[in-house]
Amino acid sequence: MAVQTKRMLILIAGPYRSGTGDDPQKMAENLRFLEQAAWPIFQKGHVPMIGEWVALPIWNVAGGQAVGDALYDEILHPTAGRLIERCDAILRLPGASKGADNDVRLAIKRGIPVYFDINDVPEFVEA
Repeated sequence: MAVQTKRMLILIAGPYRSGTGDDPQKMAENLRFLEQAAWPIFQKGHVPMIGEWVALPIWNVAGGQAVGDALYDEILHPTAGRLIERCDAILRLPGASKGADNDVRLAIKRGIPVYFDINDVPEFVEA
């Protein structure tokens, strides 16, 4: 079992809008799918993060009207990019997603770990 002596902020990346046809119910289901990984990350001693947790409130207060509007495009993916500047790792969940694939690309460029299975995320152990 891999261990980590520093708590990590881990971005959970996977499908949110992809494949939904912008159906709010399907997008909510995808968000719940992403959120399912939050508890295991927390149990391993780290802090889970999902870009939509940050981006959607910003989009709403900025006056976003419809998924895919200009403001949506200005806020959603750039928020994930900004988070990756602060995150220590990414957990890429299965499923087609251009946004999540871009998150992985940015993480690799930044040199932070990308995990594709929750079991590969190391446990936090106090030094």
